[in-house]
Amino acid sequence: MSKPLLNLWRDRTRQKTDDSSVLVARLIALLSLGLITVSLISPGPWTTAQKAELSSTQTDDDSLAVLDNESEASISPKLDTPNLDFGVDDGNSAKAKPLKMIARTILGVPLYLATIDLSDSETFISVGLANQANQANSARSTRGDESFVQFVRRHQAALTMSGTFFSMDAQKRVMGNMVSGGEFLKYSPWENYGTTLGVKSGNRLEMVTARTDGKPNWQDHWFSLTAGPRLLRKGQISIMPKQEGFTDPGVMGVAVRSAIGFTPNRKKLLHVTFVKPISLQQEAEIMQALGCWEAMNLDGGTSLALAKGNQILRGARRKLTNVIMVYDTKYPAPNGLKLSWKAFQNSERLAERSPK
Repeated sequence: MSKPLLNLWRDRTRQKTDDSSVLVARLIALLSLGLITVSLISPGPWTTAQKAELSSTQTDDDSLAVLDNESEASISPKLDTPNLDFGVDDGNSAKAKPLKMIARTILGVPLYLATIDLSDSETFISVGLANQANQANSARSTRGDESFVQFVRRHQAALTMSGTFFSMDAQKRVMGNMVSGGEFLKYSPWENYGTTLGVKSGNRLEMVTARTDGKPNWQDHWFSLTAGPRLLRKGQISIMPKQEGFTDPGVMGVAVRSAIGFTPNRKKLLHVTFVKPISLQQEAEIMQALGCWEAMNLDGGTSLALAKGNQILRGARRKLTNVIMVYDTKYPAPNGLKLSWKAFQNSERLAERSPK
């Protein structure tokens, strides 16, 4: 090898070594602070008995334990690598890859973590409503609720999870305004509760707390869901449930929960399902440890539900009015959803308000 080529090889090798050293240093720092725990041999709290317990309580329909023959390896709680996301954009986001789902323990809490890469050309996020309704339940009309199993069977998404809150009266009114596929599923100009996650054109993510930031521009959203309370603002813990309009002790107490947030580069959504009952403070600390920049609480408690593909990982203990769905290359989005996305990107039209 000539001397110039040898020097070039040495420089590149040194750069790769430096990059690896930085990654290892970050990992060691997180481990030393106790922000994460990793089990390389055993599944830790995810024992065989606990997995059996989840299966036995997963749905109202015991015949639907596993709907397909998907390998359990894709959701195994055993971690061979930390698979950490530091929120750094390397400019080389993978395209058309299946959704990533892992189980891990953070700060002593077992959880499922889904990474939703919106820069992936086959990743789409949507809202599903009970009984194939085209409008969410409100004070004026309702289509009731249905079992989580029915949602999973009908939509065949890569990820199906509980969405936002709804009332327990006969109307089962859904909280907040809601947009999916660029169309309003529920709209009222007077909505000012909670925190809203919005996906705008170009997959630009935003999180808006109405009573603090002003009402969101829902008409600019291709996808929009209001829940709460907010957990993180610009990477810092920010929990003010009463200021957002929450009064239910079930929301502010200790419960099994789910949360969603996004990283500083605003290209990846992180969805977390917490199996162990936790407080809002614990929930916020874990979302912060995962590298989220903005994050909010979703519906939980007896509504907590999660499915990866056709496999129920956590079944709701009651019927639901709405779910969040994510599609990928393995579980492709309906053609109508894909076409609506293209139309939304290629035009300057605003999401149409519901005429009723």
